[in-house]
Amino acid sequence: MAKWTAKHEAPEPLEGPVVATVTGGTILWFALFVVQLPFYGWFADRGQLWWVWTCAAGGFLGLIGIWYVRGREAALKRHSAAQAAQAQQDGRPGEATEA
Repeated sequence: MAKWTAKHEAPEPLEGPVVATVTGGTILWFALFVVQLPFYGWFADRGQLWWVWTCAAGGFLGLIGIWYVRGREAALKRHSAAQAAQAQQDGRPGEATEA
């Protein structure tokens, strides 16, 4: 079997509103948890409590995700500012920086 090699370069990663996306997902998980709480007995009678606890786990893991992506966003901004400051110090004030 021959070793696989890529035929073209990988595309650049998509950047978007990552913090808003993770926050929205976290809110959705918690909302699903809260909506299912009145039916806790119904889920328990049918052996389906994992539905309720999966939503709770998704919400709490989402909180960790929010912390992570906010830190990442701050690090990207710091890096971009440091690159801009270095470019200005080197005498290239109009040079665009990449994040």
